[in-house]
Amino acid sequence: MNKIYKVFILFILSISFAQAQTWEIGVTGGGMGYIGDLNQNNYLKITEPALGFQIKRNFDSYWSLKLAALKGKVSYNDSKSKYAQEVNRNLSFYSPISEGNLTVEFNFLDYGFEFMQKRITPFVFTGVALTLFNPKTDYNGSTYELKYYDTEGFDYKTTTYSIPFGAGVKYNFGKYFNIIGEIGYRNLNTDYLDDVSGLYATAAELQESTPQKTIIRQSLSDRSVNQNAVPGSQRGDFRKKDGYVFVGITLSYTFVSQNCYF
Repeated sequence: MNKIYKVFILFILSISFAQAQTWEIGVTGGGMGYIGDLNQNNYLKITEPALGFQIKRNFDSYWSLKLAALKGKVSYNDSKSKYAQEVNRNLSFYSPISEGNLTVEFNFLDYGFEFMQKRITPFVFTGVALTLFNPKTDYNGSTYELKYYDTEGFDYKTTTYSIPFGAGVKYNFGKYFNIIGEIGYRNLNTDYLDDVSGLYATAAELQESTPQKTIIRQSLSDRSVNQNAVPGSQRGDFRKKDGYVFVGITLSYTFVSQNCYF
């Protein structure tokens, strides 16, 4: 009977452990970099800071579901390019970024703070994200929200979605604390994060209700050094989507609640 009782106790304990709920909350700091029509080659050019918050449900030592929010900024300026053609094009923009994402994480190792578990592990993640942006530029001493000027003769939305994906490394210390480094890429469902996509608009496409508004639209559309861009010629690149990269470090705290049934 004593052996049966011990087996029964171990069985109950195993059920209780399996149903333990492990949550994490954390704060994130890092940087964002833009990839698109103005920056076509440097995928790791981090230009602006970003901050975030996250809450995570750890189902076991391998799988997690994370809900996170990020606030940052992306920017680029042709005048700082090393290519003469881009310097002559002379376009620039900056945009605030507000992102909410839901991602699934997979740890490659048995990660955790229990006996025999690994204190460090690489991981990968993917999911869905919603991004709000608003491209702006400073031109002749004034700031313009480019969305309202349709510089290519095309109206676009400033809310879009993406499928973020990336990888990182987690390190557990002090039992309940984690340091998490990650890099993630967002390929947006828009080509207007930078207000640049295809071709220079024609005069008819930039026509406004008043001559003053028409001049502003034309000036914002063609900011080349001599403002002599040919309508219908290439303004952006041939890729259909813009994106941005986030590189960050998160400090998180793990909450553990253990249900007991006896």
